[in-house]
Amino acid sequence: MRRLDPYLDQVLYEASIAELPNYYRGKVRDNYDLRDGRRIIIATDRLSAFDRIVTAIPLKGQALTAIARFWFDATRDICPNHVLEYPDPNVLVGRRLSMLPVEIVVRDYLTGTTATSIWPMYRAGQRQVYGVRLPDGLRHNQKLPATILTPTTKAGEGGHDEPLTPDEIVARQLLTREQWENVQSVALALFARGREIAARRGLILVDTKYEFGLDESGAIVLADEIHTPDSSRYWLAASYARRFAADEAPDSLDKDVVRAWVTARCDPYREPIPPIPRDIVAEAARLYIEVCETISGAPFAFPDPGVPIIDRIRANLARYF
Repeated sequence: MRRLDPYLDQVLYEASIAELPNYYRGKVRDNYDLRDGRRIIIATDRLSAFDRIVTAIPLKGQALTAIARFWFDATRDICPNHVLEYPDPNVLVGRRLSMLPVEIVVRDYLTGTTATSIWPMYRAGQRQVYGVRLPDGLRHNQKLPATILTPTTKAGEGGHDEPLTPDEIVARQLLTREQWENVQSVALALFARGREIAARRGLILVDTKYEFGLDESGAIVLADEIHTPDSSRYWLAASYARRFAADEAPDSLDKDVVRAWVTARCDPYREPIPPIPRDIVAEAARLYIEVCETISGAPFAFPDPGVPIIDRIRANLARYF
């Protein structure tokens, strides 16, 4: 892999472009709603964890866009998605949707570090999680008896996602029963496709998050991102069994390298998060690029480090001004 040194100080923390209308800042993506119903979505290098932005990882936004592009193409026969075009390596232009107020998380393994993950709940003695009964005797990072859905509310930056059961989703009128059944079916099919393709790449798709919206006809459409290291957890299949038998953490290709560093030093939900050191940032960047190359089967297209990313994006989006 190319040396990352020239890129470590070249991060896209925000993509503020005054010429574009209706700006909305998400946790990781900066969005602009055009008057014709299209949405410009710019993937920044911000890294979100523990319901806050903890750092920025160079080249992360470009890697996320490339990975999501691969998966959107590989799953469009299962569910329509919002993609219209990619005018820049960090940018997706898509259809504007009425987003559903529930994040759909699909899990195959007993793991996780955040407050909504099932391993901290299970370790604390909970056996009923998200409306699903888990058996006694499971170990950390063990494959679950069956794939489960663990939906949550959608919190904005600084807010906290909250666990939901299917009955709560319907009772609180977040989704109708029919919408929930449709979303559940689509999410499980998307995950099965992702698991199958990841396995052919030597990876385990451990868990993932999906976001859906409704188009003008009320049809369910996949939005945001799919099977990226931000929304998913990947482990290396070749070493999983050996490391699990030895009670060692799986070899991972996702942002757990940052989450693990943070949780070893503080309670990120109650205490300030210390600055992330440069070597951890570089390792995270390497992992994002490795996932991109492993999944897509193509070399990562390193940009010219002499051109500021925001300048390139602005030039490529000039026709939208």
